[in-house]
Amino acid sequence: MTEGDRMVRVGVTGVAAFLPERTVTSEEVEARVARGSDGYRPLPGIVARLTGIGTRHLAADDQQASDLAVGAARRLLERRGLTPGDVDLLIFGSASQDLVEPATAHIVSAKLGTGCPVFDVTNACNSFLNAVQIAEALIQAGQYARVLVCTGEMPSRAIRWRVRDLRQFTEAFPGYTMSDGGAAALLEPVPRGGIFHRAFEADSTSWDVGTLPGGGTMHPRDPEYTYFHADGRRLRDAFLSLGTGLFDKALADTGLRWDDFAVVCVHQVAMPYLDLLRERTGIPADRLVVTLPEHGNLASATLPLQLATAQEEGRCGPGDRVALLGLAGGVSLGAVFLEL
Repeated sequence: MTEGDRMVRVGVTGVAAFLPERTVTSEEVEARVARGSDGYRPLPGIVARLTGIGTRHLAADDQQASDLAVGAARRLLERRGLTPGDVDLLIFGSASQDLVEPATAHIVSAKLGTGCPVFDVTNACNSFLNAVQIAEALIQAGQYARVLVCTGEMPSRAIRWRVRDLRQFTEAFPGYTMSDGGAAALLEPVPRGGIFHRAFEADSTSWDVGTLPGGGTMHPRDPEYTYFHADGRRLRDAFLSLGTGLFDKALADTGLRWDDFAVVCVHQVAMPYLDLLRERTGIPADRLVVTLPEHGNLASATLPLQLATAQEEGRCGPGDRVALLGLAGGVSLGAVFLEL
């Protein structure tokens, strides 16, 4: 018996998403920028043309990131026939947060009614995927038996609607792809299947190509730094420089091909980049779960939304292999392979 055979298997035993009812079209985004700006008007259709996004979700004014996470968590626990008291650990893995202090996981726990330890994990759009990685390790270490990983993303609060000119519009453009939403997943020991491969890498020298600077020690109070700021071309080049080696190695290490997976969930920021990534990795188009046109860029909620969508559509189920491929500012890549 090998060490791998003795190790506790950890599976994703449930996943759910929670999306705000209100949606905003790309045309409405352009119109709002035009109304709020002094003389600058985006070219009609530019947002949809460059991103492939038709609509995105917008949380209500009285909703917080924690509310979206709680909505998904409640839905998941109800489906599993569990109560909040059945959760041993709650991890809030999200790029968004209600407050700088305390951890948003405390607010989620208070609203949900769990009485377990909690903490946050933050790594841009890979926050949820990294939280899954940590949850698996803690279960394997014997510290917890049932971990609730949840996220609540509200990037709409950091979108710049008033721009001076084309340059500032371009810097703010990544914000116009963003969407609000929540998701949750349960991780538990399983008798078979479960997570069987995980790998992560980062090129931290590119941390400054896409930022939300406000609230930290660099810019604690200046409202000017509370908006997304990115150099889209440099951000794209940073990911291209990382290449597909992490994903290629994951396949080689497991002896699998993309055809061996029922679905491949990939973080999605724009359709042109998703098409380029698919071309470079060789992922078959029919294995992708394409959520971007209808839901926009949901940051760390993107991957669990795709998995929940694939399950609801009957594209994957017990015994099927699923790949979760993450891309995040900073920049970082992640790959988690699991059997449902």
